[in-house]
Amino acid sequence: HIYKRFEGQQGIWGDYVDNHLIPRLNGFELLMASYAMAHLKLDLLLSETGYTSAKDKRFQVYLTNALEEYHPDTGTLFASWLSTEANEANHIKRDTPVMVVIGNPPYSGESSNKGKWIMDLMEDYKKEPGGIEKLKERNPKWINDDYVKFLRYGQHFIEKNGEGVLAFINPHGFLDNPTFRGMRWHLLKTYDKIYTIDLHGNSKKKEISPDGSPDVNVFDIMQGVSINLLIKNGRKDKGDLADVFHFDLYGKREKKYSFLFEESVASIQFQKLPNIAPSYFFVAKDFEVEQSYSVGFHLSELFQVNVLGYQTHRDGFAVSMNEQDFRQKIADFVGTIFTDAEFIAKYNVVESATWKLSVQREILRNDAHGYEQFIAQTAYRPFDKQFTILHSSICDRPRKDITQNILNRDNLCLNVVRQTKMDSWHHAVISDSPTPALFVELKDGSNTFPLYLYPNHTAQPKLDGRHERVPNLNFEIVDKIAETLGLTFTSEKEETDGTFAPIDILDYIYALLHSPSYREKYKEFLKIDFPRVPYPTDKVTFWQLVALGGELRQIHLLESSKIEQFITKFPVNGARIVEKPEYRNGNVYFNATEYFEGVPEIAWNFYIGGYQPAQKWLKDRKGRTLNYDDINHYQKIIVALTQTDRLMKEIDKISLES
Repeated sequence: HIYKRFEGQQGIWGDYVDNHLIPRLNGFELLMASYAMAHLKLDLLLSETGYTSAKDKRFQVYLTNALEEYHPDTGTLFASWLSTEANEANHIKRDTPVMVVIGNPPYSGESSNKGKWIMDLMEDYKKEPGGIEKLKERNPKWINDDYVKFLRYGQHFIEKNGEGVLAFINPHGFLDNPTFRGMRWHLLKTYDKIYTIDLHGNSKKKEISPDGSPDVNVFDIMQGVSINLLIKNGRKDKGDLADVFHFDLYGKREKKYSFLFEESVASIQFQKLPNIAPSYFFVAKDFEVEQSYSVGFHLSELFQVNVLGYQTHRDGFAVSMNEQDFRQKIADFVGTIFTDAEFIAKYNVVESATWKLSVQREILRNDAHGYEQFIAQTAYRPFDKQFTILHSSICDRPRKDITQNILNRDNLCLNVVRQTKMDSWHHAVISDSPTPALFVELKDGSNTFPLYLYPNHTAQPKLDGRHERVPNLNFEIVDKIAETLGLTFTSEKEETDGTFAPIDILDYIYALLHSPSYREKYKEFLKIDFPRVPYPTDKVTFWQLVALGGELRQIHLLESSKIEQFITKFPVNGARIVEKPEYRNGNVYFNATEYFEGVPEIAWNFYIGGYQPAQKWLKDRKGRTLNYDDINHYQKIIVALTQTDRLMKEIDKISLES
């Protein structure tokens, strides 16, 4: 009625909306008014082209949830005109051949659109290429993003029609993210031709242009985007996959706008990509390098158990640098001295819909097993041990299936990110205690790969007090290594000639993952999935790498005697309060007068994972007073970083080709 009343009277309509309508509308009425305004705007735009609609003929634009299947019965809807609207939309969904699906679908990683119809369709994307085996992903949640659902939605209608075009601009992550390999295969199976224009501009990945100049998003968002044209004409043979054409567009926003305005699909110099299993990337890769890379074993295949590091979601309270301070926090948490309100004020704890302080305090107080066993020293960041409690009352995700194999255990863990947005890769770090998800990098979670698995706490211990443990290894891969090298595998390290153990495999891997040439050669693959490691081919090379990897491991755990051989000095002893760390002329100042003397620049700038430990360790202690142990510890970090640089160069001298 409003639409009819103000049809063609844009000025009056605007005044009415601003001054009278909007202030009095509830949410549903505002939605309907917006819908009416959309029709009016479309009418005005079309009238500018000279188009005149027939009297009382509506535009075929319908209000509906596109991700829901058509409804067989809408008679129960509370408004007859809304029922009519839904019936019109149902007609389109059920009966109308859809030739073109076009748009900019919503981006939502944690999508709330979970209707049965669309979620059933999404199952096709959650299978390995081939469409039979379930996707081997522990957490394929990104497939449930709204934009992915709309890709599946459009694919459904085009398949139903037998031909058509889907044209979307959406996040570009699906082009090469390993989690989407099944989806890419399914798209290749359906369509005849796929054109992708990667507009990049991903500020999360800190993307830059190939020439080093800035790369800017076409929208005011952090997510990189791509334009995707998927065409089905029914001309390819059954069983064939689509031809894929790709183009990268970098640069400033104005440059991208200009290019897209002036160019067409016919004029753009697309690169045709091969369909290479098992990833079926929609971006250009060095596929010759991929072939040599794929020969190696995958970390998640070798280590049978791995999971994302623990997450407290309240590190400010749940993690402390000092054990005494941390134990006082826990005592206050379970005690009755502080009311809930007083406790929140003192420790700045934030409650959520799923975490209420009063409930969680009571849970920890009443834990029949006692909470002491859950207090742990944690490898919080590289070279930075802190204290936490891996109890579900405080730590939202303690990752019990992993931490039970590490907490108060004799074990080692390899911590690796599956994906990184950084341009270079240095994302493998050893630990001997539980690690948080952000142990390796602040933006991308790291998975923990324990070397051994322990039985539960009730298992009978051995005579030496240790519980029996088993290697967390795939013995098919281990047997292949043993056969190639002519060695015998033992579950624990022995001094017997001709044998090798889990620790040797770990050290071999750790050495290779620190090879600069390996990191550079395979960096594009390392950035999008867990590493693949080449099989050892001869005993000499294997034992050389094991020795270097073992030395590197001991240095990173600060266990090597070399760590005690300081190369720096602490010449001025004052208040020792950390203010603003700064590197000047080989010295690291942490306040105006105090500094560490003789710090190599390579150590100051050195990356381990996404962190620069020589800088981060000090920055994390801003405002704190360094004690004697802290002064020594920092100097150990400098030795460790310098030795890491040396060992990486030694590793690169060993040829992996034989």
